[in-house]
Amino acid sequence: MVTTSATENSQWTGTSVPRKEDIRLLSGQGQFMADVATRAGTRQAAILRSPHAHARIGAINVDAALKCRGVLAVVTGNDILAAGARPLAVAAPVPADYYPIATDKVRYVGEPVAVVVARTRAEAEDAAAKIVVQYLPLPPVVAIEDALNPDSPVLHDTLGHNVAVNRRLRYGDPDQAFAAADHVIAGRYWYPKVTSTPIETYGVIAEWGEGGAVTIWANFQGPFSMHPVMARALGIDQNQLRVIVPPDIGGAFGIKISIYPYMVLMALVAKCVGTPVRWIEDRLEALAASSSGTDRLTDLTAAVSDTGEVLAWRMRLVDNVGAYIRAPEPGCLFRATGNLVSGYKTQHLDVEAIAVMTNKCPTGPNRGYGVSALYFAMERHMDKIAAQLGKDPADIRRINLISADRMPYRTPSGGYYDSGDYPATLERALVRAGYDALRQEQLSARKEGRLFGIGIAVGVDPSVSNMGYIDIVEPKENRQLHRSKSGAGQAAHVQVDAGGGVTITLSTCAQGQGHETVASQVAADVLGVHPKDIRVIGGMDSSTRDWTIATGAYSSRFAATGAVATQQAAQTIQDKLLDIASHVLEADRADIEWIKGTAQVKGVPSRALSLRQLAGLAHWDVASLPSEMEPGLSAQAYFTPPTLRESLDQEDRVNSSGTYGFMADVVAVEVDPGTFAVKVYRYATVHDIGKVLNPAIVEGQIYGATLHGIGAALLEEMVYDDQGQLITGTLMDYLVPSATDAPSLIIDHMEYTPGSSLTTPLGAKGVGESSTETAPAALANAVADALGIDINQLPMTPSRLFDWYRKTEPTSPQEVQ
Repeated sequence: MVTTSATENSQWTGTSVPRKEDIRLLSGQGQFMADVATRAGTRQAAILRSPHAHARIGAINVDAALKCRGVLAVVTGNDILAAGARPLAVAAPVPADYYPIATDKVRYVGEPVAVVVARTRAEAEDAAAKIVVQYLPLPPVVAIEDALNPDSPVLHDTLGHNVAVNRRLRYGDPDQAFAAADHVIAGRYWYPKVTSTPIETYGVIAEWGEGGAVTIWANFQGPFSMHPVMARALGIDQNQLRVIVPPDIGGAFGIKISIYPYMVLMALVAKCVGTPVRWIEDRLEALAASSSGTDRLTDLTAAVSDTGEVLAWRMRLVDNVGAYIRAPEPGCLFRATGNLVSGYKTQHLDVEAIAVMTNKCPTGPNRGYGVSALYFAMERHMDKIAAQLGKDPADIRRINLISADRMPYRTPSGGYYDSGDYPATLERALVRAGYDALRQEQLSARKEGRLFGIGIAVGVDPSVSNMGYIDIVEPKENRQLHRSKSGAGQAAHVQVDAGGGVTITLSTCAQGQGHETVASQVAADVLGVHPKDIRVIGGMDSSTRDWTIATGAYSSRFAATGAVATQQAAQTIQDKLLDIASHVLEADRADIEWIKGTAQVKGVPSRALSLRQLAGLAHWDVASLPSEMEPGLSAQAYFTPPTLRESLDQEDRVNSSGTYGFMADVVAVEVDPGTFAVKVYRYATVHDIGKVLNPAIVEGQIYGATLHGIGAALLEEMVYDDQGQLITGTLMDYLVPSATDAPSLIIDHMEYTPGSSLTTPLGAKGVGESSTETAPAALANAVADALGIDINQLPMTPSRLFDWYRKTEPTSPQEVQ
């Protein structure tokens, strides 16, 4: 168990307070989408999905389905168009309409074609099987290389090709740096299309009320920038759309951002049939047609000096966003703009960022969004540089990491690293892993014929996405004046009742991260009460809660935004309590201090009023309050990191995240020479996340993040054949790590120095993604070291490792399929 002491002024923050959420979750009292009560008359929906990757839709015969028992209606793409549906807005300037159901042709296996509404889900599914759709098959485009080929079949006729985004970004003077380099080292890397498999799948209940007011219940994780997108697609004003998120979400990891097209679809279906509609996704639908990360092709070239310093990078990043460039894509390419150099001091960058569309399921945020693929290529390349220069992988990183005396540090692409000691973090990871001893053990293992390898990966961990980073998708000459975006605001509300009871109302759409626990810890320190005595209301209701378009649980943002907003709202309450005490005790405000839930005159403990007494006055005795003071004890606060009060500039620089942590992973593995199975022998991971608000929760986040990274490294890939058929459409084929695959981690943290973070009052940075971003590279480096081969593709399945070991090096994903 990781332990962190509470600071002098924090009795609760920084300690492993047991999670408030666990009592209800472990006793079966959680409130998930399947637990949401529906009003009488609500009907169940089932979706008929395309069996083809690419085909025009001819006639759709629903006669047999409508005759089935219990069926109320069948809704097709033409029906939602007749109901006034508008295309879903996309972030990229692409003339390719995207609706939540196919209207003219299907573009991926699993795309919705019709929705059956019936009394029960079983009746709806039976009827869906009787719908006859005339498809006119078209040749599919599956691979990134094919999508780049202008002669390939076109998915969207109005676009005329399959390249959705192509941006060139240049920082510094890369041409001069390459001209001065002693070495130019190039490499090509493939990162797989992986998804997340939360225990709870998508769930939506939609009701179209009188006057056009729409209410949607969904396990949507935000951001609520999708709220205006949904309202526009429904053809209603934003204040007519009410989105309610239940208190509990059974995991999300980014992919429940992409539930919003289904929210729109079910609302339109409810409008068509005139009754509330409920849809719960099954596991087969989740794997085939919910969301995933992109598969990426990276061409990376480094300009390197004889000493090993990386002077410049040339990057060609090609992301496959699937059949549609669905918002918030192409965030996959630009979310990491501020940290494109990771933790390295390189000042010159030449980046070509491309998004292509293929006949695969559309993509969206997934844990490590856009960063895992970036660091896989970069950290593999750092090992390649070390090998070519005859240096230890640890030394090549020592040479290039940003030193602590340069903090705060502005990256060439606009990122603002407010604090951190990256070299010290790496050194601690090496010590905790026993790096020198592992190298000696490796020598002994090789003498015995064992395939034993050691890998290192480091990375800057961005959190709290700046809403303005997506503006970079447009060249500066095309950006509209006064339409820029910035910030990442989050709200919290704190109320104290007449008996002194404290209630916190959040709008963060938590999915198991422990927001209620941490919020109660932070407020307990401010108000001098016990966290267990604070009630925290989770979930979200866009009609009754305080929120901004950035609201939600994504981008590891709670510690740096939601927790701070809670602290500030609680502080507002404390300030009012002190004002009341000053008035009632007839003492100067400066002489009143707050100690363990009591306002007292300094040096005179007998002259004091408790929280309960002061709350009673605020609610029951208005006459006792200062004349200008309003009754009651309630406060709301909004917080956005001050470093995000800046937009994308004219040189394409943007501080794309509010905070930047840092992690260093050191891994030792052994590869079985017979089966080529990879066993993790040792895994040390050291993090700089600023102030650790709850060590137990942070430990759980790091374990989960690391396991996600292990999955991408060794097991997970959404594999499609050349016809666009998903081969890994069940959990028998799409393998995810199990408990037996989870190694014991050596976890450590860099000590937090109060005041060292310039970004947030609590000093906390994000941790939810962390080693998801570095584990794939660390493991690939370790396996490459064990086998003596150049690994440039994930996942490293036993069959692939066997082939690569025989052939020395893979050449392309198609060759090793």
